[in-house]
Amino acid sequence: MNKLWICILLSSLTVAMWTSPSIAITAMTKGANDAVKLSLTLVALYGLWLGLLNIMEKLGLTAKLSKLMSPVVRFLFGKEISADTQQYISTNIAANLLGLGNAATPMGINAVSSMAKEGQTKASTPMIMLVVISATSLQLLPTTVIGLLVSHGSTNPTAFLLPCIIATVTSTLVGIVLVKVFSKIFVDTKKTKATTKEDTPCK
Repeated sequence: MNKLWICILLSSLTVAMWTSPSIAITAMTKGANDAVKLSLTLVALYGLWLGLLNIMEKLGLTAKLSKLMSPVVRFLFGKEISADTQQYISTNIAANLLGLGNAATPMGINAVSSMAKEGQTKASTPMIMLVVISATSLQLLPTTVIGLLVSHGSTNPTAFLLPCIIATVTSTLVGIVLVKVFSKIFVDTKKTKATTKEDTPCK
């Protein structure tokens, strides 16, 4: 895969340099400048919200958040998850609700790691549920997008808020339902196979 990307990069640069080098260099320079500006904007946004999450953790608010969300988390992920896993999941969901997808990733990784058992090679249903919820990214306040719109001079940076909430709520609900349905189907299939083997008489 790396060799493929290198070939694509070299061939595109060669064509650009032979056809219109001035345009290519201008585009690369502008792209680099835009990337730096975007990075600085995102650093400011994530610095603000990650700082608030860190303060919440220091004040013990994440533990209270975990307790508050306990019924929902246990319904989605099962009653067998540990308290630490539950806290990671609660923080992950809270970060996603605030539109901080990248900030939610470390908590998601910690949650999956704490759910993994020694020697486990396949994802469990709670792991799949967490991936689906993170991917659908339920957002009630998409702060990252709002911050980017404000930084680019938008006169109404929250105009998309209602469609965003409807879209993310719908996608998250559909994802949760599908995980629940398919987990039941595959569990029932495994139980049926196991029962069939037990009921088969020995020859």
